[in-house]
Amino acid sequence: MHEARRKHGRPALRRGRMAPGSGTLVAATLLALGTSAVAQAAEDWPQLRTNQSYIQEVDRQTKLAIDDPMAVFAFVFNSLPDRVKVFPTENYYYFTFVHNGVPYNGNIRLDASDRDQGKLHFAYSENMEVWRRETALTYRLLDASSGVAVEKLERFLYRVTYAGRSVLFALNDLTQVKPPPDGVAPGETFVGPVADESGLRFFLMYNERLRIFLYILDETAFVPEAFDRSPDSDRILIGRRTGFAFYRDDRLPRKILIGVFYTNSQVNNYFDGPFDQLPDNFLEGETFRKMLLAVEPSLKGHIDRYGGSPDGAQRYMIAPYFHYGSIDELTAFRRCATDKRVPAADYYACFVADEQSQEKFKLVPLALKKIDGGKTRRR
Repeated sequence: MHEARRKHGRPALRRGRMAPGSGTLVAATLLALGTSAVAQAAEDWPQLRTNQSYIQEVDRQTKLAIDDPMAVFAFVFNSLPDRVKVFPTENYYYFTFVHNGVPYNGNIRLDASDRDQGKLHFAYSENMEVWRRETALTYRLLDASSGVAVEKLERFLYRVTYAGRSVLFALNDLTQVKPPPDGVAPGETFVGPVADESGLRFFLMYNERLRIFLYILDETAFVPEAFDRSPDSDRILIGRRTGFAFYRDDRLPRKILIGVFYTNSQVNNYFDGPFDQLPDNFLEGETFRKMLLAVEPSLKGHIDRYGGSPDGAQRYMIAPYFHYGSIDELTAFRRCATDKRVPAADYYACFVADEQSQEKFKLVPLALKKIDGGKTRRR
Protein backbone atom coordinates (compact mmCIF):
# COMPACT_ATOMS: atom_id res chain seq x y z
CA MET A 1 0.00 0.00 0.00
CA HIS A 2 2.78 2.46 0.86
CA GLU A 3 4.53 1.67 -2.42
CA ALA A 4 1.30 2.29 -4.31
CA ARG A 5 0.88 5.69 -2.69
CA ARG A 6 4.42 6.75 -3.52
CA LYS A 7 4.05 5.54 -7.08
CA HIS A 8 0.77 7.22 -7.84
CA GLY A 9 1.34 10.31 -5.69
CA ARG A 10 -1.23 12.43 -3.95
CA PRO A 11 -3.97 14.10 -6.05
CA ALA A 12 -3.44 17.86 -6.49
CA LEU A 13 -5.86 20.06 -4.54
CA ARG A 14 -7.45 23.01 -6.30
CA ARG A 15 -9.34 25.90 -4.78
CA GLY A 16 -12.84 26.50 -5.84
CA ARG A 17 -16.13 24.74 -5.85
CA MET A 18 -16.24 21.02 -6.55
CA ALA A 19 -18.75 19.64 -8.97
CA PRO A 20 -21.59 17.65 -7.42
CA GLY A 21 -20.52 14.09 -6.74
CA SER A 22 -16.87 14.74 -7.53
CA GLY A 23 -15.79 13.98 -3.98
CA THR A 24 -17.41 10.58 -4.23
CA LEU A 25 -15.63 9.97 -7.53
CA VAL A 26 -12.23 10.85 -6.09
CA ALA A 27 -12.81 8.63 -3.06
CA ALA A 28 -13.95 5.75 -5.25
CA THR A 29 -10.88 6.14 -7.48
CA LEU A 30 -8.51 6.06 -4.52
CA LEU A 31 -10.30 3.04 -3.06
CA ALA A 32 -10.05 1.21 -6.38
CA LEU A 33 -6.33 1.93 -6.60
CA GLY A 34 -5.82 0.69 -3.06
CA THR A 35 -7.83 -2.49 -3.60
CA SER A 36 -5.93 -3.25 -6.79
CA ALA A 37 -2.59 -2.74 -5.06
CA VAL A 38 -3.58 -5.04 -2.21
CA ALA A 39 -4.77 -7.74 -4.61
CA GLN A 40 -1.51 -7.54 -6.56
CA ALA A 41 0.58 -7.70 -3.40
CA ALA A 42 -1.44 -10.64 -2.07
CA GLU A 43 -0.27 -12.79 -4.98
CA ASP A 44 3.26 -12.57 -3.59
CA TRP A 45 2.42 -12.97 0.08
CA PRO A 46 3.27 -16.19 1.95
CA GLN A 47 0.46 -18.68 2.49
CA LEU A 48 -1.04 -18.16 5.94
CA ARG A 49 -1.97 -21.12 8.13
CA THR A 50 -3.78 -20.64 11.41
CA ASN A 51 -4.26 -22.61 14.59
CA GLN A 52 -7.98 -22.14 14.09
CA SER A 53 -7.96 -24.13 10.84
CA TYR A 54 -5.79 -26.84 12.43
CA ILE A 55 -8.12 -27.28 15.40
CA GLN A 56 -11.15 -27.30 13.15
CA GLU A 57 -9.54 -30.04 11.05
CA VAL A 58 -8.59 -32.32 13.94
CA ASP A 59 -11.89 -31.62 15.72
CA ARG A 60 -14.01 -32.90 12.85
CA GLN A 61 -15.67 -36.28 13.27
CA THR A 62 -15.17 -37.99 9.92
CA LYS A 63 -16.46 -41.16 8.31
CA LEU A 64 -13.99 -43.34 6.44
CA ALA A 65 -13.42 -47.11 6.39
CA ILE A 66 -9.76 -46.62 7.28
CA ASP A 67 -9.02 -50.37 7.28
CA ASP A 68 -10.34 -50.75 3.72
CA PRO A 69 -7.55 -49.78 1.27
CA MET A 70 -9.94 -49.27 -1.65
CA ALA A 71 -12.23 -47.04 0.42
CA VAL A 72 -9.23 -44.94 1.41
CA PHE A 73 -7.98 -44.85 -2.17
CA ALA A 74 -11.42 -43.70 -3.36
CA PHE A 75 -11.38 -40.92 -0.76
CA VAL A 76 -7.88 -39.76 -1.74
CA PHE A 77 -8.44 -40.07 -5.48
CA ASN A 78 -11.76 -38.21 -5.45
CA SER A 79 -10.23 -35.45 -3.34
CA LEU A 80 -7.63 -34.66 -6.03
CA PRO A 81 -8.05 -31.99 -8.69
CA ASP A 82 -8.32 -33.07 -12.33
CA ARG A 83 -4.56 -32.62 -12.80
CA VAL A 84 -1.76 -32.95 -10.28
CA LYS A 85 2.02 -32.46 -10.40
CA VAL A 86 4.29 -35.19 -9.05
CA PHE A 87 7.48 -33.41 -7.99
CA PRO A 88 9.65 -36.19 -6.43
CA THR A 89 11.73 -38.11 -8.96
CA GLU A 90 10.80 -41.57 -7.70
CA ASN A 91 7.28 -40.50 -8.67
CA TYR A 92 5.56 -40.50 -5.28
CA TYR A 93 2.51 -38.25 -4.96
CA TYR A 94 2.34 -37.68 -1.21
CA PHE A 95 -0.74 -36.75 0.80
CA THR A 96 -1.84 -36.30 4.41
CA PHE A 97 -5.18 -36.21 6.18
CA VAL A 98 -6.65 -36.36 9.67
CA HIS A 99 -9.31 -38.95 10.50
CA ASN A 100 -11.09 -38.63 13.83
CA GLY A 101 -8.16 -36.84 15.43
CA VAL A 102 -5.48 -39.18 14.06
CA PRO A 103 -3.04 -37.87 11.39
CA TYR A 104 -2.27 -40.10 8.41
CA ASN A 105 0.15 -39.86 5.52
CA GLY A 106 0.54 -41.84 2.33
CA ASN A 107 1.34 -41.80 -1.35
CA ILE A 108 0.23 -42.75 -4.81
CA ARG A 109 3.21 -43.89 -6.84
CA LEU A 110 3.72 -44.30 -10.57
CA ASP A 111 6.84 -46.44 -10.38
CA ALA A 112 9.09 -46.17 -13.43
CA SER A 113 9.55 -49.95 -13.46
CA ASP A 114 5.90 -50.93 -13.94
CA ARG A 115 3.63 -47.92 -14.60
CA ASP A 116 3.69 -48.61 -18.34
CA GLN A 117 2.22 -52.02 -17.52
CA GLY A 118 -0.79 -50.30 -15.96
CA LYS A 119 0.43 -50.61 -12.34
CA LEU A 120 -0.06 -48.07 -9.57
CA HIS A 121 1.21 -48.30 -5.98
CA PHE A 122 -0.89 -47.03 -3.07
CA ALA A 123 0.16 -46.87 0.59
CA TYR A 124 -0.86 -45.11 3.78
CA SER A 125 -0.31 -45.27 7.53
CA GLU A 126 -0.69 -43.31 10.72
CA ASN A 127 2.06 -40.75 11.14
CA MET A 128 5.26 -41.95 12.76
CA GLU A 129 6.39 -39.77 15.63
CA VAL A 130 9.48 -39.72 17.83
CA TRP A 131 7.47 -41.18 20.70
CA ARG A 132 5.91 -44.04 18.68
CA ARG A 133 8.12 -44.68 15.61
CA GLU A 134 6.79 -47.62 13.58
CA THR A 135 3.14 -47.64 12.57
CA ALA A 136 1.27 -50.24 10.54
CA LEU A 137 1.53 -49.64 6.79
CA THR A 138 -1.31 -50.50 4.44
CA TYR A 139 -0.14 -51.12 0.87
CA ARG A 140 -1.83 -52.23 -2.33
CA LEU A 141 -0.61 -52.69 -5.90
CA LEU A 142 -3.48 -51.47 -8.05
CA ASP A 143 -4.21 -52.24 -11.70
CA ALA A 144 -7.11 -53.15 -13.99
CA SER A 145 -8.05 -56.04 -11.71
CA SER A 146 -8.67 -53.45 -8.98
CA GLY A 147 -10.69 -51.24 -11.30
CA VAL A 148 -7.78 -48.81 -11.73
CA ALA A 149 -6.59 -47.94 -15.24
CA VAL A 150 -3.20 -46.30 -15.86
CA GLU A 151 -2.61 -44.89 -19.34
CA LYS A 152 0.55 -43.28 -20.68
CA LEU A 153 -0.34 -40.17 -22.68
CA GLU A 154 3.15 -38.67 -22.98
CA ARG A 155 6.57 -39.44 -21.53
CA PHE A 156 5.79 -37.44 -18.39
CA LEU A 157 2.00 -37.52 -18.39
CA TYR A 158 -0.28 -40.37 -17.24
CA ARG A 159 -4.01 -40.65 -16.89
CA VAL A 160 -5.38 -42.66 -13.96
CA THR A 161 -9.05 -43.65 -14.04
CA TYR A 162 -11.10 -45.14 -11.24
CA ALA A 163 -14.88 -45.50 -10.83
CA GLY A 164 -15.60 -43.28 -13.81
CA ARG A 165 -13.28 -40.42 -12.84
CA SER A 166 -9.90 -39.57 -14.38
CA VAL A 167 -6.97 -37.60 -12.97
CA LEU A 168 -3.90 -36.55 -14.95
CA PHE A 169 -0.58 -37.12 -13.19
CA ALA A 170 2.16 -34.88 -14.61
CA LEU A 171 5.60 -36.22 -13.69
CA ASN A 172 8.52 -33.88 -13.10
CA ASP A 173 10.25 -33.26 -16.44
CA LEU A 174 13.86 -32.45 -15.54
CA THR A 175 15.40 -33.59 -18.82
CA GLN A 176 17.08 -30.21 -19.33
CA VAL A 177 18.46 -29.99 -15.78
CA LYS A 178 22.22 -30.54 -15.79
CA PRO A 179 25.03 -29.55 -13.43
CA PRO A 180 27.04 -26.51 -14.57
CA PRO A 181 30.42 -27.37 -16.14
CA ASP A 182 32.29 -26.01 -13.12
CA GLY A 183 30.18 -28.17 -10.81
CA VAL A 184 31.53 -31.55 -11.92
CA ALA A 185 34.77 -32.85 -10.42
CA PRO A 186 37.31 -34.80 -12.47
CA GLY A 187 36.32 -38.46 -12.66
CA GLU A 188 32.68 -37.80 -11.83
CA THR A 189 29.69 -38.88 -13.89
CA PHE A 190 26.32 -37.18 -13.68
CA VAL A 191 23.79 -39.92 -12.92
CA GLY A 192 20.68 -37.75 -13.07
CA PRO A 193 18.63 -34.99 -11.44
CA VAL A 194 16.98 -35.65 -8.08
CA ALA A 195 13.88 -33.79 -6.89
CA ASP A 196 13.35 -34.53 -3.21
CA GLU A 197 10.02 -34.32 -1.38
CA SER A 198 11.64 -31.66 0.83
CA GLY A 199 11.47 -29.29 -2.15
CA LEU A 200 15.25 -29.29 -2.71
CA ARG A 201 16.84 -30.59 -5.89
CA PHE A 202 20.15 -32.36 -6.29
CA PHE A 203 22.57 -33.68 -8.87
CA LEU A 204 23.42 -37.32 -8.17
CA MET A 205 27.09 -37.82 -9.04
CA TYR A 206 29.16 -41.00 -9.27
CA ASN A 207 32.94 -41.12 -8.88
CA GLU A 208 34.20 -44.17 -10.75
CA ARG A 209 37.69 -44.29 -9.22
CA LEU A 210 36.49 -43.88 -5.63
CA ARG A 211 33.29 -45.85 -6.30
CA ILE A 212 31.17 -43.40 -4.34
CA PHE A 213 28.00 -41.39 -4.89
CA LEU A 214 27.43 -37.78 -3.83
CA TYR A 215 24.37 -35.54 -3.78
CA ILE A 216 25.20 -32.01 -4.96
CA LEU A 217 22.72 -29.22 -4.29
CA ASP A 218 21.12 -27.97 -7.51
CA GLU A 219 21.46 -24.19 -7.44
CA THR A 220 20.59 -23.63 -11.10
CA ALA A 221 17.07 -22.72 -9.94
CA PHE A 222 15.64 -21.08 -6.81
CA VAL A 223 16.65 -22.98 -3.67
CA PRO A 224 13.77 -22.89 -1.15
CA GLU A 225 16.02 -22.89 1.89
CA ALA A 226 18.04 -20.53 4.07
CA PHE A 227 21.29 -21.62 5.71
CA ASP A 228 23.12 -21.09 8.97
CA ARG A 229 26.81 -21.79 9.21
CA SER A 230 28.07 -24.32 11.68
CA PRO A 231 29.71 -22.80 14.78
CA ASP A 232 32.81 -24.85 13.99
CA SER A 233 33.32 -24.05 10.31
CA ASP A 234 31.97 -21.66 7.70
CA ARG A 235 32.33 -24.53 5.24
CA ILE A 236 29.44 -26.40 6.87
CA LEU A 237 25.93 -25.02 6.31
CA ILE A 238 22.70 -26.20 7.93
CA GLY A 239 19.30 -25.68 6.32
CA ARG A 240 16.88 -23.86 8.63
CA ARG A 241 13.82 -25.61 7.18
CA THR A 242 15.07 -29.05 6.20
CA GLY A 243 17.97 -29.62 8.58
CA PHE A 244 20.02 -30.81 5.61
CA ALA A 245 23.73 -30.16 6.13
CA PHE A 246 26.04 -29.18 3.29
CA TYR A 247 29.76 -28.76 2.83
CA ARG A 248 30.97 -25.93 0.63
CA ASP A 249 33.41 -27.71 -1.67
CA ASP A 250 36.96 -26.37 -1.29
CA ARG A 251 37.67 -27.05 -4.97
CA LEU A 252 34.47 -26.28 -6.86
CA PRO A 253 31.60 -23.78 -6.47
CA ARG A 254 29.08 -26.29 -5.15
CA LYS A 255 27.54 -27.66 -1.96
CA ILE A 256 27.80 -31.36 -1.07
CA LEU A 257 25.09 -32.97 1.06
CA ILE A 258 26.83 -34.35 4.15
CA GLY A 259 24.11 -34.67 6.76
CA VAL A 260 20.44 -35.37 7.43
CA PHE A 261 18.99 -34.86 10.89
CA TYR A 262 18.59 -38.29 12.48
CA THR A 263 15.13 -37.78 13.94
CA ASN A 264 13.73 -36.87 10.52
CA SER A 265 14.97 -40.15 9.12
CA GLN A 266 13.45 -42.03 12.05
CA VAL A 267 9.94 -40.65 11.52
CA ASN A 268 10.18 -40.84 7.71
CA ASN A 269 9.04 -37.28 7.05
CA TYR A 270 9.73 -34.99 4.09
CA PHE A 271 13.22 -34.26 5.44
CA ASP A 272 14.51 -37.83 5.76
CA GLY A 273 17.01 -37.38 2.92
CA PRO A 274 17.02 -37.91 -0.87
CA PHE A 275 17.89 -41.62 -0.74
CA ASP A 276 14.31 -42.43 -1.77
CA GLN A 277 14.11 -40.03 -4.72
CA LEU A 278 16.59 -41.37 -7.25
CA PRO A 279 16.41 -40.09 -10.85
CA ASP A 280 14.34 -43.02 -12.13
CA ASN A 281 12.78 -41.19 -15.07
CA PHE A 282 16.19 -40.31 -16.46
CA LEU A 283 18.14 -43.57 -16.13
CA GLU A 284 19.08 -44.97 -19.51
CA GLY A 285 19.90 -48.61 -20.20
CA GLU A 286 22.22 -50.51 -17.86
CA THR A 287 24.50 -47.62 -16.84
CA PHE A 288 23.13 -47.21 -13.33
CA ARG A 289 23.11 -50.93 -12.56
CA LYS A 290 26.76 -51.14 -13.65
CA MET A 291 27.62 -48.36 -11.20
CA LEU A 292 25.87 -50.18 -8.36
CA LEU A 293 27.60 -53.45 -9.17
CA ALA A 294 30.97 -51.69 -9.18
CA VAL A 295 30.23 -50.50 -5.64
CA GLU A 296 28.63 -53.75 -4.47
CA PRO A 297 29.51 -56.75 -6.73
CA SER A 298 27.45 -59.12 -4.56
CA LEU A 299 24.29 -57.53 -5.95
CA LYS A 300 24.80 -59.18 -9.34
CA GLY A 301 21.66 -61.03 -10.33
CA HIS A 302 19.69 -59.51 -7.48
CA ILE A 303 18.77 -56.04 -8.74
CA ASP A 304 17.06 -54.56 -11.77
CA ARG A 305 18.37 -51.58 -13.68
CA TYR A 306 16.89 -49.23 -11.06
CA GLY A 307 18.62 -51.00 -8.17
CA GLY A 308 15.46 -52.72 -6.97
CA SER A 309 14.96 -56.36 -6.02
CA PRO A 310 13.01 -58.53 -8.51
CA ASP A 311 9.90 -58.53 -6.30
CA GLY A 312 10.07 -54.75 -5.84
CA ALA A 313 10.10 -55.08 -2.05
CA GLN A 314 13.58 -53.59 -1.53
CA ARG A 315 15.91 -51.15 -3.19
CA TYR A 316 19.61 -50.45 -2.87
CA MET A 317 20.01 -47.35 -0.74
CA ILE A 318 22.33 -44.54 -1.78
CA ALA A 319 22.90 -42.51 1.37
CA PRO A 320 26.53 -41.35 1.59
CA TYR A 321 25.64 -38.60 4.10
CA PHE A 322 25.61 -38.95 7.89
CA HIS A 323 22.45 -39.04 10.01
CA TYR A 324 23.52 -36.56 12.65
CA GLY A 325 22.05 -35.88 16.06
CA SER A 326 24.18 -32.84 16.84
CA ILE A 327 25.70 -30.29 14.46
CA ASP A 328 29.13 -30.64 16.04
CA GLU A 329 29.30 -34.24 14.79
CA LEU A 330 29.62 -32.89 11.24
CA THR A 331 32.97 -31.26 12.02
CA ALA A 332 34.61 -34.60 11.20
CA PHE A 333 33.97 -33.89 7.51
CA ARG A 334 35.96 -30.65 7.74
CA ARG A 335 38.80 -32.31 9.63
CA CYS A 336 39.02 -34.97 6.93
CA ALA A 337 39.01 -32.40 4.11
CA THR A 338 41.96 -30.59 5.69
CA ASP A 339 43.85 -33.68 6.89
CA LYS A 340 47.21 -33.79 5.12
CA ARG A 341 47.28 -37.57 5.38
CA VAL A 342 44.38 -37.81 2.92
CA PRO A 343 45.68 -38.13 -0.67
CA ALA A 344 44.44 -35.35 -2.95
CA ALA A 345 42.79 -37.96 -5.16
CA ASP A 346 40.71 -39.17 -2.18
CA TYR A 347 39.41 -35.73 -1.23
CA TYR A 348 35.77 -36.46 -2.13
CA ALA A 349 35.79 -39.65 -0.07
CA CYS A 350 35.93 -37.27 2.89
CA PHE A 351 32.22 -36.54 2.34
CA VAL A 352 31.03 -40.13 2.55
CA ALA A 353 30.16 -41.47 5.99
CA ASP A 354 31.60 -44.92 6.55
CA GLU A 355 28.70 -47.34 6.89
CA GLN A 356 29.93 -48.83 10.14
CA SER A 357 30.34 -45.38 11.65
CA GLN A 358 26.68 -44.69 10.90
CA GLU A 359 25.68 -47.88 12.65
CA LYS A 360 27.76 -46.87 15.69
CA PHE A 361 26.60 -43.23 15.54
CA LYS A 362 30.19 -42.04 15.48
CA LEU A 363 31.14 -40.35 12.21
CA VAL A 364 34.24 -41.56 10.41
CA PRO A 365 34.59 -40.24 6.83
CA LEU A 366 35.45 -42.95 4.32
CA ALA A 367 38.77 -41.33 3.36
CA LEU A 368 39.99 -41.57 6.96
CA LYS A 369 38.74 -45.13 7.27
CA LYS A 370 40.87 -46.06 4.25
CA ILE A 371 43.93 -44.52 5.90
CA ASP A 372 43.34 -46.68 8.95
CA GLY A 373 43.47 -49.71 6.65
CA GLY A 374 39.85 -50.72 7.05
CA LYS A 375 37.66 -51.86 4.25
CA THR A 376 34.08 -50.69 4.04
CA ARG A 377 31.14 -50.92 1.74
CA ARG A 378 28.92 -47.99 0.89
CA ARG A 379 25.24 -48.06 0.17
